[in-house]
Amino acid sequence: VSNFSSSKFVLTGFPGLERYYFWFSIPFSLIYATMFLGNCMVLHIVRTEPSLHEPMFYFLAMLSFTDLCVELTTIHTVLGVLWGLIQEVSLDSCITQSYFIHGLSFMESSVLLAMSFDRYVAICNPLRYSSILTNEKIMKIGVAILCRSSLLIPPVIIRLRFLNYCHPHILSHSFCLHQDLIRMACSDIRFNSIYGLTLVISNLLLDAVLILISYVMILHTVLGIASWEERIKSLQTCVSHICAVLVFYVPIIGLTMVHRFGKHLSPLVHVLMGNIYILFPPLMNPIIYSIKTQQIRRRVQRLFCSKGT
Repeated sequence: VSNFSSSKFVLTGFPGLERYYFWFSIPFSLIYATMFLGNCMVLHIVRTEPSLHEPMFYFLAMLSFTDLCVELTTIHTVLGVLWGLIQEVSLDSCITQSYFIHGLSFMESSVLLAMSFDRYVAICNPLRYSSILTNEKIMKIGVAILCRSSLLIPPVIIRLRFLNYCHPHILSHSFCLHQDLIRMACSDIRFNSIYGLTLVISNLLLDAVLILISYVMILHTVLGIASWEERIKSLQTCVSHICAVLVFYVPIIGLTMVHRFGKHLSPLVHVLMGNIYILFPPLMNPIIYSIKTQQIRRRVQRLFCSKGT
């Protein structure tokens, strides 16, 4: 069996539109800059504003940190392709990027689940909120999220290093995904397929089901509140989180459907879905929380007003 570990893998930008890459690079650069500034701003606000030192905003800081890491993981290949700086990556670099992309996806899913638990306790058991979600427990949840998202993936990622890649080394995106790499392998990929599916079910799917269950329980509690105004007020505290859940899961479902059932579709569809999957959540989450969360919105306004004077 040949050793393909030193092989190069070709990154795909927008097939057939190479001459427009310079113009594509402008909005993509602006998107990455907005992602960076937005998530850094949320982290700065949560860190420096004492009134935001509570569980809901600690979890929001975890979400922003995860989104920031996603950006740093993909920016060099996405913009590198559009700027004409790189066209291919080594197998080792590809595997490393794949590890971080998938690990950070699992981490974001876990953080969203933790945030749904926070909303559940705040609405369904408000009198015990501060005693249930202590700083110590939040730290333990953070460590558990980190371990869950980083320690379960290595077996399937390390296995990529020893596969024999004999199909054309052309990636479907301008970054590396596990499903893209095993598509090019001629070796036995049953372990990767079964273990990868198990990871998706035990992480993303399980988290989505638990988030749904938490909101069913929240809705049941809210409907038991006599006052209509109190019902609306309680539900409004969940709007930002619901938007963040949709922003994360809808692109993942779309990309999965395209990979599984859209092999006949144009490569541009694959590229577009891949970029939405990578860029949309880190871009939208700071915007959602800045608009929908009153405490963050006020702090952002104060921040910009102080700079403007």
